[in-house]
Amino acid sequence: MAALLSYSSLPQLHRAACACLMAVVLSACSSDHSSSPSTVPAAAVERGAQIYATSCIACHQADGHGVAKVYPSLAASAVVTGDAGALARWVIKGQRPAGMPAGRFAAAMPQYGWLKDDDAAALLTHLRSGFGNQAAPVTRSDIAQALVPR
Repeated sequence: MAALLSYSSLPQLHRAACACLMAVVLSACSSDHSSSPSTVPAAAVERGAQIYATSCIACHQADGHGVAKVYPSLAASAVVTGDAGALARWVIKGQRPAGMPAGRFAAAMPQYGWLKDDDAAALLTHLRSGFGNQAAPVTRSDIAQALVPR
């Protein structure tokens, strides 16, 4: 069996490998990770997924695409990826966001007022970073501020 690489091509291969490694290292050192889901603590990501699996999956389905004309899709949803405060009021208090017309879906969204602020933040972060969405994480203080009576 003939060798796939000749001895003379090894220096070029070595330079290419070093360049790739350097690119990976430099991209990991980038200072702008503010909206990346990786900045969310792993425990919060896991908690949000657990809450979704026990409280949301029956309607919105495992893939977040819902059921046509019955339960809305969470994927690429302007309500999910838009104003986090409006999303919090919708999920926790049942206050419909201005961008969600009434009667569009056959089923009504139940209120999840039992969620603690940390759990609500974890769930909303899961919704905003899962299903192909790429919105900023939601914090406990975001939830608290959104739920202040107006």
